[in-house]
Formats: sequence, C-alpha cells, structure tokens
Amino acid sequence: MSAPTGDSAPRETVLRHRPRSWAEIDLAAFRHNFAQARALAPNGQVLAVLKADAYGHGALAIANAAQSAGAAMLGVGDSTEALELRRAGVEADLLVLGGLVSSEIPSVIDAGIIPVVHGYGRVEELEHEAAAQGRRVRVHLKVDTGMGRMGMNPARVKEVAKRILQSKHMVLDGLMSHLAGAWPQEAAANRVQMQRFAVVLDDLRALGAQPRHVHIRNSSGLMDCEAQLPGESLVRAGACLYGFAAAGTEPPAGFHPVLALRTQIVFMKDVAQHAPVGYGGTFNPRRRTRLAIIPLGYYDGVKRGLANRGHALVRGRRAPLVGAVSMDYSTLDVTDVASATVGDMVTLIGADGRESQTVEQLAAAAGTIPYDILCGLGRRVVRIPVTAVSQG
Repeated sequence: MSAPTGDSAPRETVLRHRPRSWAEIDLAAFRHNFAQARALAPNGQVLAVLKADAYGHGALAIANAAQSAGAAMLGVGDSTEALELRRAGVEADLLVLGGLVSSEIPSVIDAGIIPVVHGYGRVEELEHEAAAQGRRVRVHLKVDTGMGRMGMNPARVKEVAKRILQSKHMVLDGLMSHLAGAWPQEAAANRVQMQRFAVVLDDLRALGAQPRHVHIRNSSGLMDCEAQLPGESLVRAGACLYGFAAAGTEPPAGFHPVLALRTQIVFMKDVAQHAPVGYGGTFNPRRRTRLAIIPLGYYDGVKRGLANRGHALVRGRRAPLVGAVSMDYSTLDVTDVASATVGDMVTLIGADGRESQTVEQLAAAAGTIPYDILCGLGRRVVRIPVTAVSQG
C-alpha cells in the first residue's frame, strides 16, 4: 500500500469549486413537504417553524420558500432570529415561540413581531412599551397543558386574557400550547393535553375572545390524524417540513429529506497495525490501515459519540469513523474504498451511488436524536440551496 499524502494530486472528478464542507438544501423537497403538511392541516394553514436557523437548514432561504409555499406564519425560537429575518426583508408574520427578556421587548414591538405571552408579568411590560411607541402589539397566549415547561397554568388564562382584552395596545391574536409526546406511543397523552386545551379555548370564548390563531399540534401531532381539535386553526410544522422524524428511526411517510451533508478528503496517510489514532488513541488498527481526514468535527455537527461507531460514504462505499472526533476534523478508515484520494466527496447525510445514510441513522449511531445533529451544524458548513435532488 503506497502512502498518499495531503499533497497528492486530486483526480479529475474533484469538486474544485465546492467549499470544504457543505449542506445541500433541497428547496423542491421542502416545498413538497410543505404541501404534504398543508394537506393534513386544518384549512390548510401551516405555521412553518424556523427555530435554530431552520433546524440547521438556513433560516432565510427556508423562510422565503415557506412564504412562497403559502405559510400562514413563521415561527422562530427567540427575538434575535426574528429580527434577523425582518432585517433581511422577510415580511411575513413572525411569531417568537420562546420567552422574551425585558431588553428585547422594544425591538420586537418596533419590528411588528408577535410575541408569545407565558405569564402575567410580560403582559404589563408589553402594554407599557406598546403605549410608549403608540403601537398595538398582537400576542399569543401559551397555556401549559402538560408539557411542564413554559406556559401559564390553565386556571390563570382567563385573568390574563381579560387584561389583554381590556388593553388599548394589545390584541389577543392567538392561543397555543405545546404537546409533550413525540413518540407514537405517547399519542394518548397528547390527546389528554388537547382536551385540556379545548376547555381553555371554550373559557376564552365565553369571555368574548375570538383569537384568530388556535394551535397546539406540531409535526408529531400532525401525523396523528385523529387528534384534530375543534377550533384549531393551524398547525406548527417543524421536523416534517425538513423530512426527518421527530422521533423514531424512519422519516415520515411521504416526506423527503431536505438536507444532505457533505465534505471532502483533505489528507490521507497509511498507519501500521496497532498504531493508535487520534486523541487518546481510541482506535487501534488490527491491520495496516489507510486513513482519510475530513474537515468536519464536533463544531460542525459531527458528534463525539460517532467515534468508532459511525460511518460516512466515500465513492459509494461505507467508511467507518475511527478515533476520537476532534473540534475541526474527523478520521475515516478507507482501507476498503478502492482508489479513495484527496479531494473525494464524503457524505455523512444523503446518498452516494447506491448507498445512503439518513440523519436518523447518523443520530442513532451517535446515541442522540436528529434535532441534535442538524441543529449542531456549525457556521463553517456552507448551506447551498439546490433546485432538485432525486428522491429515488
């Protein structure tokens, strides 16, 4: 076995104009998934969730695709994400799904962004700031029906709603909750939450409140077609729009993965039998081994749990990830990949020839969930929108 080096001449098929590492974002697949979600949603109304840079897919490109596909609203995790989209020219209704801190409230109101109210205290702050700006701010009330995280106790919703209804500077635009169950076996618990939510909605209507948007179901709830709530006006779709499973091992039926994660070999070397590799020498090869170094590490979303457990695809063959995953680099054993060389494309999520690897499979190998993989893609991974990727 000859010993190639980082100075090896690249072969003709090297992707010369590609970044070191990139994620292909298939906007055609996203639009397909959106249409699928819309067909399942009440009145075809979908709030597209773009938290965490659209789950690592690139928020601005996804926001534009969602708007063109007919999204009723866009949901983000915090005010920073909302303001970035607004400054980039996104004019759609933006709902901040998470909590606000006091310093964020002036900018949120000034930009016409819709906050979620989780408790009485923020109502007073929003009222004061909206009055100071001479504006009216739309708000969504969040009730905790069983998630046990953010959201007000159902017993307090009427009190808070009355305060908003009496306000000259606030509009009760929505009522929402969050389902705790993500697995199919948790559907029964989700339906209990929906029953509690229905009671709160009835109480608000008895006060004369008619929130324009009523929403509780997410991607998991959307797949449970028997769970629709009377009065529900839209669904918050996240994972299904990106074609990955919120929980479980397979993507939801009829939905296509939107993201493919790729990089390239930047250095190669041969190591002798029993020569330890990487931090801590956790890989001890049983034979003379050819290694390929790729410029993706744990900063870029390659979880440390993939060390000596995960695989990548090189020239349509599976190559084990060996040794410790570093901050900037990971190592592949390409001994059995014929003619692998510097410049070859490496796929961690997506297809290469007849082989493929899903984000669900990569997450399982790392001992985590797909969200953790996708949301962990660092900014060095260049997002490249593509018009179409064959789904096979």
